[in-house]
Order: sequence, then structure tokens, then C-alpha cells
Amino acid sequence: MNDSHFMQQALDLARRGEGLVEPNPMVGAVIVHDNQVVGEGWHQQFGGPHAEVHALQAAGPRAHGATMYVTLEPCCHHGKTPPCVNALIEAGLARVVVAMSDPFPQVDGHGIAKLRNAGIECEVGMLEAEALALVAPFLKLIRTGRPWVIAKWAMTLDGKIATHTGSSQWITGEAARAVSHRLRGRMDAVVVGSGTAEADDPLLTARPAGPRTATRIVLGDVSQASRLGQSLAEAPLMAVHSRAVTDDPYDWLVEAGGELLVIETPDRISQLKMLLSELGRRQMTNVLFEGGGQVLGALFDAGAVDEVHVFVAPKMVGGDNAPSPIAGLGIAQMEAAFKLDRVAVEDIGDDLHISGCVANNA
Repeated sequence: MNDSHFMQQALDLARRGEGLVEPNPMVGAVIVHDNQVVGEGWHQQFGGPHAEVHALQAAGPRAHGATMYVTLEPCCHHGKTPPCVNALIEAGLARVVVAMSDPFPQVDGHGIAKLRNAGIECEVGMLEAEALALVAPFLKLIRTGRPWVIAKWAMTLDGKIATHTGSSQWITGEAARAVSHRLRGRMDAVVVGSGTAEADDPLLTARPAGPRTATRIVLGDVSQASRLGQSLAEAPLMAVHSRAVTDDPYDWLVEAGGELLVIETPDRISQLKMLLSELGRRQMTNVLFEGGGQVLGALFDAGAVDEVHVFVAPKMVGGDNAPSPIAGLGIAQMEAAFKLDRVAVEDIGDDLHISGCVANNA
């Protein structure tokens, strides 16, 4: 029996829940009897049955004496659904292979212990690194109270996000922009600075719509006449200010169902940290920052970036005053530069898509 093969199959199944199950983790399960898959499942939506239950339903009586491969320790507590451990014991499984234990305090090893106490053989750690990467946003929210932060930008080959006049549409082609929209479609929030909101007049929605509708967040002023201000029926909108607004310029936003969030702080780095804590309190799991350079620079200076998506076009614009994607204080010594793990490079039309996780945060 090839344990790693079946666990990889469970990991592939788990990813089908991306954007649908958060703030829960993505989980996949495969049931194997006599080296044949007899049932499989994945966590399909928040509040719905877990992966193990779907797999058991698919296997039926063939689960008796079989092995289950599951990417995360089965739960042993009553949440929105009954404990999965009980269902595994009742099904008569002989063996359970778990990729990683669940750090959620109400589980955290207790599910595995309960299975073993019931006489079910348990093994933990098969493809653990892959499982950890899969649920990294969930783990960060549980451990820090803050969401997984993704920084995204498009730039020319000479590292510019606009010309010296501010022209930025469009740097990349339609295929690359489609990938960006799919990324937005699984986010809980999309954040830009007021400069980007004013210069680009973006909608910040996913087109076509994805599994999630992100809250659009502007750090600073947002105009009622902008596309953001005129589209509150399509997606939530929040303006974040660093001081109390006394002349009520945002009555229109609140009356239209938007939100004004005041975070009183003298600097952008502190504001971003406090904003992320607030978004984590709201159980937001994945947050996308789309710029501009000052916002992304402060985000990197704060050490808050977990994942990066960069779209590079084979164009060059030059110019001393043409903006680059990351401003802020920056790194003093090259040896301290941010490095990426799990790097992926993909051709998308004429453009390149480079992604990875920030090494010291992954």
C-alpha cells in the first residue's frame, strides 16, 4: 500500500474547498480497502459536513476494516457538526493515516488519542509539510489572530508599476488579469491605498465572481463618485482613517451600507497591524493587498506579508520618478532581503506569474 500516493490524493481533494470553507481549514479524506479507493471526500463548505463524513458516506459498508487517509486530525468536539472521530469509530475503520495534528485547542491531539483508545491504528506525519502549507492561513489565524496576508502587483520588466505620469493601465495582458481576478475571488478582503483608488478608479471585485465576495478596503479617502463608491450593491466597502472624521464626509458611505473604520495611530505600519488584528477578529482568513508602493512598503516593513503574487510584463518604461512596487523604509543589507519559499513560475500569455511564500513567515 502506497501511503504517500493516497495522502497526496487526499491533499488534492482538500484544495477543492479553497474559498468555500474559510475560516475552517481545507481538508480531504480518502478511504482505501485492499489497495482500492472505496470512498473520498473533502470539506465542501463552511458549516457543512467534514471531509471524513463525505468519504464515509461514499464508502458505505466498505469502510469496515479499511484505511482512511485524512489531511488533518479528525475533530473530536461538537462544533457546527458532530465529532468526526465518532463516525470513524462507528464505521469500523482499521487504520487512520493523518497528515498533521489539528492545533485548534479543542482538538490538538485528542482526536488521535480517541481513535487509538478505540483500537484503531493511527499514524501521523505523512506528507505533513504539504498539509501544513495547505492550511497555513487557518494556522496563522488560530495562532496569531491575524489573517494570511497576500501582496500582489503587476510590473514591467524594469520594475515599474506605472510610468512617471502615473499611467498604469494596462501593464499585463488579459490572461494575467484573469488570474488576478481568480485570486480576488477567494479573498475575504482586498486592500488598496487611497492613491491607488484615486489614480486607477478600480472596482476591486472578482470578475467573474468567485466563491467569496471580498470586502473592499481603502486606506484613506474614497470618493462617492468613484466606481468603488457607486458599487456598494456589488460588494462591501470600508474606508480606514487614522483619525476621527469630524466634518462627516462619509455619511454617504454609512448610509449606503458601507463602513468607516477609525484606527487612531500616527503611522501607517501601526495602522496596518491594528487593521489586520481587527480583520482577524472578524474571522477573515485571507486578505489581499494590491498596493500601491507606499502601502506595500509599509506592509513589508511591518513584516506582515505571508505570500506574494507578482505579474511581470515584457515591457520597459524607465524614468527616475516612475514608481516601483515596494516603497517604505526597505532592507538595509542584502543578506536580510525577504526571500520566497515554494516558488512557482508560470507563463501566462506574454507575461510571467511568480508566486511564493515569504520564507521567514511561511
